[in-house]
Amino acid sequence: MLFNSHLFIFLFLPICLIGFFVLGRQRNRELPLFWLVFCSLFFYGWWNPKYAILIIISMLVNYWIGRRISKTEGTKKRKLLLIVGVMLDLSVIAYYKYTTFLVDTINTLSGSDFHLYAIILPLGISFFTFQQIAYLVDAYRDEAHEYNFLHYSLFVTFFPQLIAGPIVHHKEMLPQFIRKGAGQFDFRNISVGLTIFSIGLFKKVVFADGIAEFASPVFLAAENGVELTFLEAWGGALSYTLQLYFDFSGYSDMAIGLARMFGIVLPLNFDSPYKSRNIIEFWRRWHMTLSRFLRDYLYFPLGGNRSGQFRRYRNLLVTMLLGGLWHGAGWTFVFWGFLHGVYLMINHIWHRLLRVAGWTEGNRLTAALALLITFLSVVVAWVFFRAESFSGALVILNGMAGLNGIVVLPEYAETVASLKEWGVPIIADDSAERLLEFTAVRWVVGLLVIAWFFPSTQEIMRDFNPALNYSADKTATSRLVWQPSLKWTILLSLIFVYAVAHLTQVSEFLYFQF
Repeated sequence: MLFNSHLFIFLFLPICLIGFFVLGRQRNRELPLFWLVFCSLFFYGWWNPKYAILIIISMLVNYWIGRRISKTEGTKKRKLLLIVGVMLDLSVIAYYKYTTFLVDTINTLSGSDFHLYAIILPLGISFFTFQQIAYLVDAYRDEAHEYNFLHYSLFVTFFPQLIAGPIVHHKEMLPQFIRKGAGQFDFRNISVGLTIFSIGLFKKVVFADGIAEFASPVFLAAENGVELTFLEAWGGALSYTLQLYFDFSGYSDMAIGLARMFGIVLPLNFDSPYKSRNIIEFWRRWHMTLSRFLRDYLYFPLGGNRSGQFRRYRNLLVTMLLGGLWHGAGWTFVFWGFLHGVYLMINHIWHRLLRVAGWTEGNRLTAALALLITFLSVVVAWVFFRAESFSGALVILNGMAGLNGIVVLPEYAETVASLKEWGVPIIADDSAERLLEFTAVRWVVGLLVIAWFFPSTQEIMRDFNPALNYSADKTATSRLVWQPSLKWTILLSLIFVYAVAHLTQVSEFLYFQF
């Protein structure tokens, strides 16, 4: 059951909301929470009932170990319990997500031919497992309060964030679930949540799915060894870059909007990352809760930046390599993480040079240049992220570099003839006109304008606390600031209806596979 499906929007969600608010009127404050857990498990088990059994077992084991850690005295015993709990969690992820990858790697290196039965990856396993690992670590640090199993279950299974995040923290979620007034109907929460959900649905169905048809054929051709021209390669790379952007942005909005309808405010997970002027800023804006988890539970325990520059860069690289492996079981994902680790190292070295030299950050021109360099670096990394193999990625990068030729209209051939001196083939062809008029060009340009210059959903909803860790700049002037008015009601109704009308071919969110 997908957020962007008729079944979810018009059946599951209304039933879940009605039951939640009806039970919220009862004296027993646990009833609406129990209903939410039931709905969340039903939602998760819709794909495969075995998934629901798996997550229930995972919750029981982690909750029991967390309680034992909290009640046990003695550092050694507590640490042993923590190690057992974390290893159990990681072994579950390793089995479902990395067994096939490991066997394929062994077969490649040794020339053997081991075969495995098909292992189906449970949806969201990386997300809910990381949340529980954080709970165990915090229990060891005496930073986790005791909650009953119902509250803990809701923290893990709450369906708006269960499948693809954000990776929530028990400290920010459990107090909201058990607060006084939980389960009470609030028209403002419904209107704010429905608005954010509608914007996210529009991003996913119209923008992300709309440009996806231009990305997939290019990457498929690259895997088949087809040489791509300059425009084809850039068209495919930029199309995927924007598809992933609006797919993840749309999902993040929909998750925040859904939670808000139940009176729950989720942490921000996506904050216009393509507006970043460096890679450090990019990772403060992209998948923010994953970055937070990797920082707090991997980078800092490794030593962070406390033990000199060499260890700082080593820790950065290790963190990003594991971050890449978290995204997918494949060497292209590992290399994607490696690239971002190198990017971050270069970024930190550059900042250090700026401080030593006493240089300022510069003017608008240098800021625009920094944004462009950052964006292009991210695009190159996304090629490896999307490609199924290194050979496919290199085919696209060769095309982007113009090594397979740049196709231009005959009248422009002389204008770019100087590129031949650099070994770039120039191909004059009347058919290039079709490329220039190709719909993908308009899609790419249009979506880049939106990504770079339009306000984010959080900026539009800035007056209504759209996310936990979002600090609004209310001094900024913008006409696109949402208010509960007739004008906005009409606009959002049109957006919602238009998006629903495009739900003819329902597609999964890209981050569901991680």
